[in-house]
Amino acid sequence: MADVRIQGVAKRYGDRAVLADLDLVIPDGECFTLLGPSGCGKTVLLRLVAGFETPAAGRISLGEVIVADAADGTMVPPNERGIGMVFQDYAVWPHMTVADNVAYPLKLARVPVEDLRRRTQAAVEMVGLKGMETRLPSELSGGQQQRVALARALVSEPRLLLLDEPLNNLDANLREEMRFEIKSLQKTLGVTVFYVTHDQEIALGISDRVAVMDAKGRLRQIGTPEEIYERPADAFVFGFLGLANFLPVRRDASGWRVGADGPAWTEAPPDLGDETLFAGFRPSDVILSREGEGLAGTVIRASFLGAMMDYLIDVGGTSIRAALNSHDCLDKGLMFAEGEACRVGLAAFHWFPHTSLEDAQ
Repeated sequence: MADVRIQGVAKRYGDRAVLADLDLVIPDGECFTLLGPSGCGKTVLLRLVAGFETPAAGRISLGEVIVADAADGTMVPPNERGIGMVFQDYAVWPHMTVADNVAYPLKLARVPVEDLRRRTQAAVEMVGLKGMETRLPSELSGGQQQRVALARALVSEPRLLLLDEPLNNLDANLREEMRFEIKSLQKTLGVTVFYVTHDQEIALGISDRVAVMDAKGRLRQIGTPEEIYERPADAFVFGFLGLANFLPVRRDASGWRVGADGPAWTEAPPDLGDETLFAGFRPSDVILSREGEGLAGTVIRASFLGAMMDYLIDVGGTSIRAALNSHDCLDKGLMFAEGEACRVGLAAFHWFPHTSLEDAQ
């Protein structure tokens, strides 16, 4: 196990800069997730740590060992870095059994036969595949194949486990199951995990800390899942961590109101040096009523989703989403039809300046 230290790392492909002057520290034993949109460079960073790519600038260390340094040309091969890696597409050998796939790294390392068998069986059992040792990948489900890949990555007892979108090809139920399995294994083994994904739910569910990266390869915020969800650094982070509403609130001669000619906003926003601010909130933060306090709105769309009612509502010319418990809607008479008037209240929201929203888009 080891700290991962990334110092001033840059990567370019021709004239295109993917990463620039990036700094990051992942402490020993932490489950750390790099979260960002497709194409932002997160997989490139993972490959740099693994040794499959060479940095154009900067240094990467695993524990006390410098494994890559652009300044003096240091480049430790992937097989000498003490890492395990699981890819998005499983990458299991189709002609090998479960046991042979898992044992393959140990065979390459010329581990004695008895030790190889013991460690292979332990890894197979660790991921819940006991009794399937002689099966071929074609006889396994997608989730079971991913477990084989995970066991193969763990059998070498790596200091660091790298996970590159490993659950993308699984259906929703399997993704949820494997998410819990990975977190459980990480806690049991105490191995350092570096996970990259664009899936916010997975990132929030398994991580000790999360780093949010934007489309330009910049780190926007690093913190615990609770910190970045409840206290986002900017509008980009807030918008990337799930479905978000941004309601424009502008100052005019009479005070503050929603949009250009929308309803009045009674509570004065903080002074952020901007005449137009945005109230950011989740669909679950919306409180609907038929009359009384709140902003005047009109239901544009009403969708019954089983456990939830999903509403699209016009408030002062801006469309917002609202998610309410279906049972509550039935009990409280909040089953709105399209075109009906409603009142919109907010249980919680964040203020963002106009410049922050522009940067997020």
